[in-house]
Amino acid sequence: MAANKKLLILPGDGIGPEVMAEVGRVIDWFGSTRALRFEVEEDLVGGAAIDAHGVPVTDATVAKAMAADAVLLGAVGGPKWDDLPFECKPERGLLRLRKDMALYANLRPAICFAALVSASTLKPEVVAGLDIMIVRELTGGVYFGTPRGIETLPDGTRRAINTQVYTTPEIRRVARVAFELARKRRGKVCSVEKANVMESGVLWREEVQALHDAEYPDVALSHMYADNCAMQLVRNPKQFDVIVTDNLFGDLLSDEAAMLTGSLGMLPSASLGDADETGRRRALYEPVHGSAPDIAGQGIANPIACVLSFAMMLRYSLDLGAEADLVENAVRAVLDAGVRTADLAAPGEKTVSTREMGDALLAELDRQVRA
Repeated sequence: MAANKKLLILPGDGIGPEVMAEVGRVIDWFGSTRALRFEVEEDLVGGAAIDAHGVPVTDATVAKAMAADAVLLGAVGGPKWDDLPFECKPERGLLRLRKDMALYANLRPAICFAALVSASTLKPEVVAGLDIMIVRELTGGVYFGTPRGIETLPDGTRRAINTQVYTTPEIRRVARVAFELARKRRGKVCSVEKANVMESGVLWREEVQALHDAEYPDVALSHMYADNCAMQLVRNPKQFDVIVTDNLFGDLLSDEAAMLTGSLGMLPSASLGDADETGRRRALYEPVHGSAPDIAGQGIANPIACVLSFAMMLRYSLDLGAEADLVENAVRAVLDAGVRTADLAAPGEKTVSTREMGDALLAELDRQVRA
């Protein structure tokens, strides 16, 4: 099965290059073992781009991302760049990629692997078997709305302004992604907003309901206020299947859901745009964990979230579900065998390095294809 899909690799900052190196080994494994080859190009984003070019992402890198079949990103940011002006910070590179590529739907699965039930801070019976998909709107809302900024008032005090704004098309397109995913899962969508205090929440609820009634009556739809959803995620998380919500609430709730699984080092994400006339869909895949500057350079970071992000790329961008299953099953088997990086280990439990976790995953992939 030959393929010449074009991938852009953006390792970024902190532990990004370390975990992305293990993804590179998995990509090479597919090329040598499964004859699944990619045209891979690497470039800079975040602090690394600031150091090299003076900006968090260059126009040339954005152009490469727009032309790629998929983008794999490690992480951006770190204390080295904390004192830069807001518009120049490493994170602005990621935000520009999302905006320019029109990646409006962020998919964040929260899955508690059986071998890691004890790693969660919640009781085992609460998280065992957990499998939630959070769909976060990614290019609208308060993070991008205008007017925005900080101004000085006539009396010398200052005022900060951010605008929460959504339109019918923005809401409906991300809700459609959630409904389509639910049809392939357990058939339930919970739409989350603050319609009790925010007009944008009222519109969100009305538009999601209207889309459901017109096109997805077979999917069970419920509505929930964001503060209640935050409580329910730690009270009874298994009540949820697919959660769809706006940019701000999605940012908060997806990190909360991530910690139900035991470690941010386990969780991938996909950011998707619309398919074009050829069926090609712009997409960016990245682990949720961030740059983790406190452990960068030590070789102890968990590469699984980045590897699982690659699996999501196989599934959603390349329609290679069997290959995605292969990667995900390898992760599950390695965890079942007790292989642990430091973030997953119980006190006194033996740990492996980033590279050794990659070794274990590759060995398991070899075992699976021989079986």
